[in-house]
Amino acid sequence: MSEAVRAPIDARQIGSVIRRARRAAGRSQENVASALGYHQSKLSRLERGSGTDDVRVLRAVAAELDIPLESLGLTASPSSADTRTDDMYRRGFVAAGVAALATPARSLTTSLELVQALLPTVTPLPDRQPLTQATLRHELAKARRHLYSCRYTELEALLPTLLADLRRAQHESPDDLTLAGLTATAYQTAVSMLIKLGDTGSAWLAVGRAMSEAERSGNPTVLASSVRVQTHLMARERHHLPAVTMVRHTADQLGGHYDQREPGDLAAFGLMLLRGVTAASTGGDRSTTTELLDQADEVARYVDRDRPDAWANFSPTNVALHRVSAAVALGDAGTAVEAARPLLRRRIPAPERQAALWVDLARAFNQQGKLFEGYRALRIAERHAAEDIRRRPDIRELVADMTARDRRGALPELRQFSRELGVRP
Repeated sequence: MSEAVRAPIDARQIGSVIRRARRAAGRSQENVASALGYHQSKLSRLERGSGTDDVRVLRAVAAELDIPLESLGLTASPSSADTRTDDMYRRGFVAAGVAALATPARSLTTSLELVQALLPTVTPLPDRQPLTQATLRHELAKARRHLYSCRYTELEALLPTLLADLRRAQHESPDDLTLAGLTATAYQTAVSMLIKLGDTGSAWLAVGRAMSEAERSGNPTVLASSVRVQTHLMARERHHLPAVTMVRHTADQLGGHYDQREPGDLAAFGLMLLRGVTAASTGGDRSTTTELLDQADEVARYVDRDRPDAWANFSPTNVALHRVSAAVALGDAGTAVEAARPLLRRRIPAPERQAALWVDLARAFNQQGKLFEGYRALRIAERHAAEDIRRRPDIRELVADMTARDRRGALPELRQFSRELGVRP
């Protein structure tokens, strides 16, 4: 009788086991994928926890990297009966989203003050006069600028006070729905920053508050923005299908009549569609990716607002940027590089978006095995948004993979960069 797994393992844990085994063997994603007859993007998705329900693929990877089957939640024998057992376990593992990861939890730097500000509380409100709406809008605009300039340290310091001031204002004027919209936007800002920093636990706290306030405000622009950040979080946590479903459902409610809509409303709607593009492409759904990009292109015919503002920065350029990132997510590195070339000559006001373009190029070059070009792209991204590059866990994972692929040490500058980011060998 084959031996069953001893404890549930979630999809991310499986991906982590595969990644650690590959790095321990000193092999790149492309090398392992090629040995198995796959494209590099397939192994990349496996290491991110996507596609781990395919038992045959997991068995092949386990054999190639000499991974104990139990570490991937598989039974010890590949008989047909055990394959059915594997399928049963796989479904259980994917559902067990709170299981411990195989690698030690990365240290998060989110301040205790911000986490406390996101929690429901009966603590007395600050003993001071509520701020005027004009002042609150000014502080909220400052928070947005911090986010899109990648000044996360300053944003993290500002948000607890801003959220407390918004709570005070709502306490004094509980029926003011405009304040609900401002509060939702503040929570949306927190979600976006926390996702960047890899603190998805705190981001779930913030996104719940954002959705609640957005629904209370009754403002479709604010609602679309809240759906946008929730979709981002769901996609980051590998809930691709529910994320796309949420975007489509909201688009059905809020879409249409683009020629009669306010620019700010259209911008929020378009940005929501682009988050759907991210969710679909990272989930490997090419058809939906194309569908949502085309819909975003249609919206961009009626609004072109290219400025560093978190909820109004939507334009044809923004759609083009997401075409690049979608191609990277789908493993189409050549397409991504070609789509990026004209964007390198465009003016992109938001530092975060400039950095994102170069990071996507780095990922594409890494897929192609062009490590020096990938390293150079990351250094350019760093010039645009140093804190974004140096604090994001996903950037460290990318650099770790690039460094592992440089098995002969041909790029000492890449290894130095890896040390600067604190990436463990």
